[in-house]
Amino acid sequence: MNVADITASAAELTWRKSSYSGAEGGQCVEVAVCPGTVYVRDSKDKTARPLSLAPEGWAVFVEFAAKD
Repeated sequence: MNVADITASAAELTWRKSSYSGAEGGQCVEVAVCPGTVYVRDSKDKTARPLSLAPEGWAVFVEFAAKD
């Protein structure tokens, strides 16, 4: 799969913006989930290749990020 294929596929995903992203649009992260993969992207550059993670890796990241 090449970058063009990934970008096209990413456009078809349902993206959700982080609730911590500011309303002014400066620092926005979006996440899309599909079977076997969690995608993360910068909402300011929707054409860039998204980061793809295994669900287990995403779970570890979320657990770490949630710590005080």
